[in-house]
Amino acid sequence: MITIGIVDDHSLIINGLLKMLQDEPAYQVLFTAQDGADLLQKLNEETPDVLLLDIELPDTNGIDLCTELLTLYPKLAIIALTNHDDVVYVRKMMRNGAMGYLLKGTEKESLLQAIETVAAGAQYIDKQIEQQILQQSIHGRKATAYVKLTNRELEILALIANEYSNQEIADKLFLSVRTVESHRHSLNQKLNIKTTAGLVKEAYLRGLI
Repeated sequence: MITIGIVDDHSLIINGLLKMLQDEPAYQVLFTAQDGADLLQKLNEETPDVLLLDIELPDTNGIDLCTELLTLYPKLAIIALTNHDDVVYVRKMMRNGAMGYLLKGTEKESLLQAIETVAAGAQYIDKQIEQQILQQSIHGRKATAYVKLTNRELEILALIANEYSNQEIADKLFLSVRTVESHRHSLNQKLNIKTTAGLVKEAYLRGLI
Protein backbone atom coordinates (compact mmCIF):
# COMPACT_ATOMS: atom_id res chain seq x y z
CA MET A 1 0.00 0.00 0.00
CA ILE A 2 1.21 3.49 -0.88
CA THR A 3 0.54 6.16 1.74
CA ILE A 4 -0.22 9.71 0.63
CA GLY A 5 -0.36 13.24 2.03
CA ILE A 6 -2.24 16.06 0.28
CA VAL A 7 -1.39 19.75 0.66
CA ASP A 8 -3.57 22.43 -0.96
CA ASP A 9 -5.21 25.57 0.34
CA HIS A 10 -8.43 24.90 -1.61
CA SER A 11 -10.88 22.45 -0.06
CA LEU A 12 -12.40 21.79 -3.48
CA ILE A 13 -9.08 20.45 -4.79
CA ILE A 14 -8.52 18.32 -1.69
CA ASN A 15 -12.02 16.85 -1.86
CA GLY A 16 -11.59 16.08 -5.56
CA LEU A 17 -8.35 14.20 -4.91
CA LEU A 18 -9.86 12.32 -1.98
CA LYS A 19 -12.77 11.25 -4.16
CA MET A 20 -10.41 9.89 -6.82
CA LEU A 21 -8.43 7.93 -4.24
CA GLN A 22 -11.16 6.72 -1.89
CA ASP A 23 -12.09 3.59 -3.85
CA GLU A 24 -8.51 2.54 -4.53
CA PRO A 25 -7.40 -0.11 -2.00
CA ALA A 26 -3.74 0.24 -2.99
CA TYR A 27 -3.60 3.80 -1.63
CA GLN A 28 -4.18 5.33 1.79
CA VAL A 29 -4.41 9.07 2.43
CA LEU A 30 -2.78 9.69 5.82
CA PHE A 31 -3.63 13.38 6.05
CA THR A 32 -4.56 16.59 4.28
CA ALA A 33 -3.14 20.04 5.05
CA GLN A 34 -3.90 23.55 3.80
CA ASP A 35 -0.66 25.39 4.54
CA GLY A 36 3.01 24.79 5.22
CA ALA A 37 2.81 25.02 9.01
CA ASP A 38 -0.03 22.49 9.15
CA LEU A 39 1.93 20.20 6.83
CA LEU A 40 5.08 20.24 8.96
CA GLN A 41 3.08 19.42 12.07
CA LYS A 42 1.37 16.47 10.41
CA LEU A 43 4.59 15.17 8.88
CA ASN A 44 6.06 15.13 12.37
CA GLU A 45 3.30 12.72 13.37
CA GLU A 46 3.38 10.43 10.32
CA THR A 47 5.28 10.52 7.04
CA PRO A 48 3.63 9.29 3.83
CA ASP A 49 5.38 7.67 0.89
CA VAL A 50 4.12 10.33 -1.52
CA LEU A 51 3.21 13.98 -0.95
CA LEU A 52 0.97 15.92 -3.35
CA LEU A 53 2.18 19.48 -2.82
CA ASP A 54 0.55 22.66 -4.09
CA ILE A 55 3.15 25.17 -5.29
CA GLU A 56 1.29 28.19 -3.90
CA LEU A 57 0.32 28.07 -0.21
CA PRO A 58 -0.85 30.91 2.07
CA ASP A 59 2.30 30.91 4.22
CA THR A 60 4.99 29.65 1.84
CA ASN A 61 5.67 28.41 -1.68
CA GLY A 62 6.19 24.85 -2.76
CA ILE A 63 9.47 25.56 -4.50
CA ASP A 64 11.26 26.60 -1.30
CA LEU A 65 9.27 24.18 0.85
CA CYS A 66 10.33 21.27 -1.33
CA THR A 67 13.98 21.72 -0.37
CA GLU A 68 13.14 22.04 3.33
CA LEU A 69 10.95 18.93 3.31
CA LEU A 70 13.56 16.76 1.64
CA THR A 71 16.18 17.88 4.13
CA LEU A 72 13.91 16.70 6.94
CA TYR A 73 12.40 13.70 5.14
CA PRO A 74 14.83 12.57 2.40
CA LYS A 75 12.75 9.51 1.44
CA LEU A 76 9.61 11.56 0.77
CA ALA A 77 8.51 11.48 -2.89
CA ILE A 78 7.02 14.88 -3.74
CA ILE A 79 4.64 15.55 -6.61
CA ALA A 80 4.07 19.23 -7.38
CA LEU A 81 0.36 19.89 -7.90
CA THR A 82 -0.35 23.21 -9.58
CA ASN A 83 -2.09 25.29 -12.21
CA HIS A 84 1.29 26.57 -13.46
CA ASP A 85 2.12 25.01 -16.81
CA ASP A 86 5.20 27.18 -17.37
CA VAL A 87 8.30 25.04 -17.87
CA VAL A 88 10.27 27.35 -15.58
CA TYR A 89 8.22 26.20 -12.59
CA VAL A 90 8.72 22.58 -13.63
CA ARG A 91 12.49 23.01 -13.79
CA LYS A 92 12.62 24.77 -10.40
CA MET A 93 10.55 22.13 -8.63
CA MET A 94 12.47 19.22 -10.14
CA ARG A 95 15.78 20.92 -9.38
CA ASN A 96 14.69 21.27 -5.75
CA GLY A 97 13.97 17.57 -5.49
CA ALA A 98 10.37 17.01 -6.58
CA MET A 99 9.86 13.65 -8.28
CA GLY A 100 6.69 14.59 -10.15
CA TYR A 101 4.80 17.52 -11.63
CA LEU A 102 1.02 17.39 -12.18
CA LEU A 103 -1.47 20.00 -13.32
CA LYS A 104 -4.58 20.45 -11.22
CA GLY A 105 -7.60 18.97 -12.93
CA THR A 106 -5.61 15.95 -14.08
CA GLU A 107 -7.59 12.80 -14.74
CA LYS A 108 -7.63 9.95 -12.24
CA GLU A 109 -5.57 7.67 -14.48
CA SER A 110 -2.74 10.21 -14.66
CA LEU A 111 -2.88 10.85 -10.91
CA LEU A 112 -2.54 7.16 -10.09
CA GLN A 113 0.22 6.71 -12.65
CA ALA A 114 2.13 9.64 -11.17
CA ILE A 115 1.81 8.26 -7.64
CA GLU A 116 2.94 4.78 -8.71
CA THR A 117 5.86 6.19 -10.70
CA VAL A 118 7.34 8.42 -7.99
CA ALA A 119 6.74 5.80 -5.29
CA ALA A 120 8.92 3.48 -7.38
CA GLY A 121 11.69 6.09 -7.44
CA ALA A 122 11.19 7.46 -10.97
CA GLN A 123 10.14 10.89 -12.19
CA TYR A 124 6.74 11.75 -13.66
CA ILE A 125 5.79 14.90 -15.58
CA ASP A 126 2.28 15.70 -16.74
CA LYS A 127 1.87 14.69 -20.39
CA GLN A 128 0.62 18.17 -21.31
CA ILE A 129 3.76 19.73 -19.85
CA GLU A 130 6.04 17.18 -21.50
CA GLN A 131 4.65 18.21 -24.87
CA GLN A 132 5.06 21.89 -24.04
CA ILE A 133 8.68 21.38 -22.97
CA LEU A 134 9.39 19.60 -26.24
CA GLN A 135 7.77 22.31 -28.36
CA GLN A 136 9.42 25.18 -26.49
CA SER A 137 12.77 23.45 -26.69
CA ILE A 138 12.47 22.91 -30.45
CA HIS A 139 11.20 26.39 -31.29
CA GLY A 140 13.38 28.15 -28.73
CA ARG A 141 16.57 26.55 -29.95
CA LYS A 142 15.70 27.22 -33.58
CA ALA A 143 15.09 30.86 -32.79
CA THR A 144 18.14 31.51 -30.64
CA ALA A 145 20.72 28.82 -31.40
CA TYR A 146 22.66 31.20 -33.63
CA VAL A 147 22.82 33.91 -30.96
CA LYS A 148 26.22 33.76 -29.30
CA LEU A 149 26.45 35.03 -25.74
CA THR A 150 29.65 35.81 -23.86
CA ASN A 151 30.52 33.85 -20.73
CA ARG A 152 29.69 36.91 -18.64
CA GLU A 153 26.29 37.28 -20.33
CA LEU A 154 25.53 33.60 -19.69
CA GLU A 155 26.53 34.04 -16.06
CA ILE A 156 24.26 37.06 -15.65
CA LEU A 157 21.41 35.34 -17.50
CA ALA A 158 21.58 32.42 -15.06
CA LEU A 159 21.47 34.78 -12.07
CA ILE A 160 18.51 36.69 -13.52
CA ALA A 161 16.71 33.38 -13.94
CA ASN A 162 17.38 32.61 -10.29
CA GLU A 163 15.68 35.87 -9.27
CA TYR A 164 18.77 37.90 -8.41
CA SER A 165 18.29 41.68 -8.56
CA ASN A 166 20.76 43.89 -10.46
CA GLN A 167 22.32 44.91 -7.14
CA GLU A 168 22.66 41.28 -6.00
CA ILE A 169 24.24 40.31 -9.32
CA ALA A 170 26.66 43.22 -9.03
CA ASP A 171 27.65 42.18 -5.51
CA LYS A 172 28.09 38.53 -6.44
CA LEU A 173 30.19 39.19 -9.54
CA PHE A 174 32.07 42.21 -8.14
CA LEU A 175 30.68 44.51 -10.82
CA SER A 176 29.00 47.89 -10.73
CA VAL A 177 25.22 48.02 -11.05
CA ARG A 178 25.67 50.06 -14.23
CA THR A 179 27.79 47.29 -15.76
CA VAL A 180 25.12 44.71 -14.88
CA GLU A 181 22.46 46.92 -16.45
CA SER A 182 24.59 47.19 -19.58
CA HIS A 183 24.94 43.40 -19.83
CA ARG A 184 21.21 43.01 -19.24
CA HIS A 185 20.45 45.47 -22.02
CA SER A 186 22.81 43.55 -24.30
CA LEU A 187 20.95 40.32 -23.51
CA ASN A 188 17.63 41.93 -24.35
CA GLN A 189 18.99 43.23 -27.64
CA LYS A 190 20.74 40.03 -28.72
CA LEU A 191 17.82 37.76 -27.86
CA ASN A 192 15.08 40.22 -28.85
CA ILE A 193 13.51 39.73 -25.42
CA LYS A 194 11.90 42.57 -23.48
CA THR A 195 10.80 40.93 -20.22
CA THR A 196 12.45 39.14 -17.31
CA ALA A 197 10.10 36.19 -17.87
CA GLY A 198 11.43 35.91 -21.41
CA LEU A 199 15.01 35.89 -20.15
CA VAL A 200 14.15 33.17 -17.65
CA LYS A 201 12.71 30.98 -20.41
CA GLU A 202 15.82 31.56 -22.50
CA ALA A 203 17.98 30.50 -19.55
CA TYR A 204 15.91 27.33 -19.28
CA LEU A 205 16.30 26.52 -22.97
CA ARG A 206 20.07 26.98 -22.65
CA GLY A 207 20.19 24.61 -19.67
CA LEU A 208 21.30 27.32 -17.23
CA ILE A 209 18.55 26.57 -14.69
